[in-house]
Amino acid sequence: MPRLKSTSGIVRRVKKLSLLLLTTSIFVPTIVVQAQDMELRRNMSEPLVPDILRAQDMRAAIRPARPMTAAANDTIDDNRDAQQGIEPLVDAPLDEAPPPQPRPEPSITIEEAPSTAPANAREISLGLDEEARQNLREPPTGSIEHIAAASADEDFAAPGVALGTFLLRPMIEQGLTATSNADGSATGNSAIISETTLRLGADSNWSRHSAQMTGTTTWRRSLSGQHLKDVRGRLDAVLDLDLDHEWQASARLGYEAAPQSASSPLAIPGIASQPTRHQINGGISVEKSVGKLRLGLSGESERSLYQDARLAGGGTLSQKHRNSTLYTARLRTGYEISPALTPFMQIEGGRRLYDEATDPGGYRRSSDRTGASIGTEFNLGEKFSGEIAAGWLRESFDDDRLNPLSAATIDANIRWSPQRGTDLGLRGSTSFEGATAPGESGSVLYTLQLNGQRQIRANLIADALLGFEWRNYSGSNERDLIYTAQAGLTWWMNRYAGLTMRARHETLNSNIAGRDTRTNSLFLGITGRR
Repeated sequence: MPRLKSTSGIVRRVKKLSLLLLTTSIFVPTIVVQAQDMELRRNMSEPLVPDILRAQDMRAAIRPARPMTAAANDTIDDNRDAQQGIEPLVDAPLDEAPPPQPRPEPSITIEEAPSTAPANAREISLGLDEEARQNLREPPTGSIEHIAAASADEDFAAPGVALGTFLLRPMIEQGLTATSNADGSATGNSAIISETTLRLGADSNWSRHSAQMTGTTTWRRSLSGQHLKDVRGRLDAVLDLDLDHEWQASARLGYEAAPQSASSPLAIPGIASQPTRHQINGGISVEKSVGKLRLGLSGESERSLYQDARLAGGGTLSQKHRNSTLYTARLRTGYEISPALTPFMQIEGGRRLYDEATDPGGYRRSSDRTGASIGTEFNLGEKFSGEIAAGWLRESFDDDRLNPLSAATIDANIRWSPQRGTDLGLRGSTSFEGATAPGESGSVLYTLQLNGQRQIRANLIADALLGFEWRNYSGSNERDLIYTAQAGLTWWMNRYAGLTMRARHETLNSNIAGRDTRTNSLFLGITGRR
């Protein structure tokens, strides 16, 4: 009897040990897997986790799901084998209840989701790799040729000089000009001229408004041949303001000083040098957009001053009687048919006042000006934009003995860029020129100019100019025709220095005796910029 009790206690202990081993075999793998997963999540960098999870989801969608009951049954079968290996060591009594069996896990089946992945195993692998990559391919931004061209252009682009909120672009040009007509007159002779030009451009980098300034000064002095010594320059500044409620404002200021051309109808014969003309102009304009309606109002003034002319035999000749100021006001109304086309109508009125009430001949040359024109603005983006207008302009003098100046007008400013690196511009204008001779009212000058620039290479730029001027003298059939052609080439050795060459031809044909001229010139120099 004691032996039977001892055997029964051993059997119970073995059964308890069997249950403990079975429970451990079920839960320990799960705990280990969870611990490893937590450790992996803690050590792994955060950006990689979403990619791995997406890759696992794709693999789960591609591979068939395995029922969870199979894995549970495999574990239970292994534990049962261990249990069966222990029970034969003892004889279990018949009256003992069978040991409790572990409760089977409920059967859970995960249905396979319909896969849209390719059936090819290589395509599946590539798809998973692309999904997990961090350095994915970027979409193309342009052709290789354009990228290479832009990089080459930057190698020869002047960086400029930052000054506050402005970017300055200074430039200096020094060279020699060989010309067949030094002063451009009918009696001019050949000469070798030293020519120095300073240019300065400034652009603002404001976020809302904008300002621009350009300046040019040229010194010319003959080294051999006909005597020539003059200085000419020009300065222009523009301020554009973008105001609230669809209002825009603009202010302009300009100054120009240059000797009067020997081919001008106001040229004084038989003097040592022509008088220098100083011209100061300024204007303010405002524009308002009301739906598709465009309203604009502008006011301008132009002041002309003449220095005394130097006589060949010594002394000076006063030119104060030519000093005058022109005031002009314009009203423009337009309607935007489309973002690319805006027809407009413009009327203007003004008054020209001379400093002296009468000229040396006794004529009162102050006058009133009226005019009207119609035209259109067009804007097709950076490729093609501008405006063109045609109308009529009349200027009536205070002295009834002088016939009014009256003529049809045409004005144009067109910019066209047919392809990258090529820029073309067309300008046309109509202006009235005064007179000093007794009984003469003046003349009407039509100007048309076509200029172009072509970037042949990143460091090679070609430019060309074609000009046409027609001057019609009021009250007579006299007229002047002026043709101009120019071609130039600049080769930049680096972004700061280059070589420049220009060839120019100008012809003046007139039915007035003694006014025909022809000039050919060639310039060669070096250009520096910053």
